[in-house]
Amino acid sequence: MQLGSATVPTPLFMPVATQGAVKHISSDELGVLNFGLRLSNTYHLMLRPGAAAIKQAGGLAAWSGWPGATLTDSGGFQIFSLSGVKGGPSLVKMTEEKVIFKSYLDGSRHELSPEGAVKLQVDLGTDIAVCLDECPALPADRDKIKAAVELTGRWAERSKIYHQKITGRQPRLFAVIQGGLDKKLRLASLRQLVDLDFDGYNIGGLSVGEKPVEMYKVLSYLVPLMPADKPRYLMGVGYPEDIARAVRLGVDMFDCVIPTREGRHGRLLVWPQNGRTLLKNFWSGHSRRLFYQTVNVNNANTAKINQPLDPVAALPELRNATWAYLHHLFKVGEPLGQRLASLHNLAFYARLMEELRRLI
Repeated sequence: MQLGSATVPTPLFMPVATQGAVKHISSDELGVLNFGLRLSNTYHLMLRPGAAAIKQAGGLAAWSGWPGATLTDSGGFQIFSLSGVKGGPSLVKMTEEKVIFKSYLDGSRHELSPEGAVKLQVDLGTDIAVCLDECPALPADRDKIKAAVELTGRWAERSKIYHQKITGRQPRLFAVIQGGLDKKLRLASLRQLVDLDFDGYNIGGLSVGEKPVEMYKVLSYLVPLMPADKPRYLMGVGYPEDIARAVRLGVDMFDCVIPTREGRHGRLLVWPQNGRTLLKNFWSGHSRRLFYQTVNVNNANTAKINQPLDPVAALPELRNATWAYLHHLFKVGEPLGQRLASLHNLAFYARLMEELRRLI
């Protein structure tokens, strides 16, 4: 995928830099691990420090010292998640024109329209912007999902018109396919968005609590009908096995907090000695055996492993630190432990995507 002067190979995984940073990880380290694209959250950045401050600093790349490309989501998922949080009153009011919501930080009132979401992302200096969509919480009745699909389509059309008016073709603009687990609604959403001709298409509303088999069922009929010459992005996924299966079905892009979240809890994803063979067999469907292992560094047995975390890692920190040392860092609550574990898991994901590209 060409983004400006850079070519970013697919399939790819985007580390999540919600507020302009991947937790515990520097931009240079992401570069060493060959991540060319990361994700930031429009909702959080619009509230703090604000798009105007980032624009004044020269955009996300200059502001955060990130030399690669950035995809920003519309902020819609986070806004709609404020509706009836933990059984409390809704912080969101939605109209045909826009979404009105209160900040989780200080209760201040904000508005976001499809056009406003595009403008925010342009001001942030993103490379890929995403249209504002309605993401209903599941489970939901069919009428509610149908209404969300229709509104998402109308908002996508407004986003496209505004995007062309103010920018021409940059940043790239992706639209979000909704429809829950309903095949007819998913395909209707896809047709409407493809007719509008976006630069890429996101599969939204999955990996939100449904069973994995339900997600794969949607992907199996939806992805083959998505434009083959445009990036296909499965939002919020996921675990390594989900990524491998989705790549097999034709998905190009992924994002998830799993590698850093698991790392912060001391759970490290590890390649076994025959990991490449296991991945090949899993990816081809010849085996259901997972191609990786999860090691909890808090377990007592890791205190006796005086071997490097990853003897062939590109980062010296992972070549030099041992499992026993990492176990100690977690036991004493030293933040370096969370950082090393997060780096380790991101290196795992980087290699996973490299191996999947090789298999393709």
